[in-house]
Amino acid sequence: MMLKTAPVVARIALSLLLGWVLPAAALEPAVGKVILTISGKVAVQNSPNGADFDLAMLEKLPQKTFTTQTPWDKYPVKFTGPLLRDVLAAAKATGSTLNAVAVNDYRTTIPASDTQNFDMVLAHKMNDQPISVRTKGPLFIVYPYDSKPELKDQAYIDRSAWQLRYLVVD
Repeated sequence: MMLKTAPVVARIALSLLLGWVLPAAALEPAVGKVILTISGKVAVQNSPNGADFDLAMLEKLPQKTFTTQTPWDKYPVKFTGPLLRDVLAAAKATGSTLNAVAVNDYRTTIPASDTQNFDMVLAHKMNDQPISVRTKGPLFIVYPYDSKPELKDQAYIDRSAWQLRYLVVD
């Protein structure tokens, strides 16, 4: 029995050594209005621009909800959306820096390590309501400010981006 499996194991090992791996899983094309494009160092693309996401695609990812006090609101706000690290994983994005660009051309740079160190969400809901462009939407990168004292620092507040439209991974 061992002799029959040895050639199969050898072929698999050789394929891996030579880099013959299956292509990355495809990202379905956006059907609705594209609200986020991830470009730069992304291994999975569904458009010439990179990895495009509509709201339905983001809603299919596991959702995280937390309530936190933001510097922009008088009372704590409940945010819902996928973890930013899960969105990046869907596009197989790799890099050390995320350059976020908002609809109003606000730009901020986020260390990619933040997505692993903190449960930041790409919020599409505030207080259980879809976020309109008028109220910081449709997407808002939010840190769970109340979860760790260091997240109250201005550096993390500056990394938040509402009206997010593009992420460029470097």
